[in-house]
Amino acid sequence: MELFYRNFGEGPPLIIVHGLYGASDNWLFIGRSLASNFDVYLVDQRNHGQSPHSDSHNYTAMKDDLLTFMDRQDLQKAILVGHSMGGKTVMFLAETHPERIDSLIVIDIAPTTCHPDDHTSQSRTHTQIISGMLSVDFSQVNKREDVDRQLARSIHSPKIRSFLMKNVHRGKDGNYRWKLNAAVIEKELPSIFEGIDLSKYTPGTGITGFPVLFIRGEKSDYISDDCISDIKKIFPMAEIATIPQAGHWLHVEQPDLLIKTIRYFL
Repeated sequence: MELFYRNFGEGPPLIIVHGLYGASDNWLFIGRSLASNFDVYLVDQRNHGQSPHSDSHNYTAMKDDLLTFMDRQDLQKAILVGHSMGGKTVMFLAETHPERIDSLIVIDIAPTTCHPDDHTSQSRTHTQIISGMLSVDFSQVNKREDVDRQLARSIHSPKIRSFLMKNVHRGKDGNYRWKLNAAVIEKELPSIFEGIDLSKYTPGTGITGFPVLFIRGEKSDYISDDCISDIKKIFPMAEIATIPQAGHWLHVEQPDLLIKTIRYFL
């Protein structure tokens, strides 16, 4: 699959991979800030943004998409930065093709598996979000505010609705619709919650050979203290940094601190 991307800057190649419901344009401020020192690529993952839709949405496919993208751009190695679902995508690529990684930065996601039936706050939130998106009746939408009004019936957080509204697109026919392939995302939520198989790793068998940084939000529960042992099992040399006063969307809540943390590490 040929992914849509944005590119700017000069220097060592750095690829930023967005998370679930996101797109490359969510990372424009971060990308442009890093472009003074790096050749920055912002990609849209499959079923998101301006990239093609597909009936499959799992980390094998998304990892292969990213590898194909690197080949097409003639990038033998790159710094990979991934947020949330994008963080898992870059971790899966690091697992199968460590020789393609210059440095790895994973933002607010652990490598462990989260099942949609385990009643965690994360799985409940995402199930509610995608159900709310699919419940929108676009035949009753005449302006963007109508979408927000329908979403508010099941998604009460204005912050989350504002983020989701970035996926609303008005076509050439004048009708509004989701850019995101919401139906496939709902079907593939169990795959999206999957993580790296920890049972494959024993002491001395972790992924090494390049620097690794995990960045978490102080107010987020996506990388708890209990997750750090799992991270170290897979990436023994990983460093952990915490951004204060930030939840899961660090690039929106604390963009300057996130940029500073990335720059310091690199």
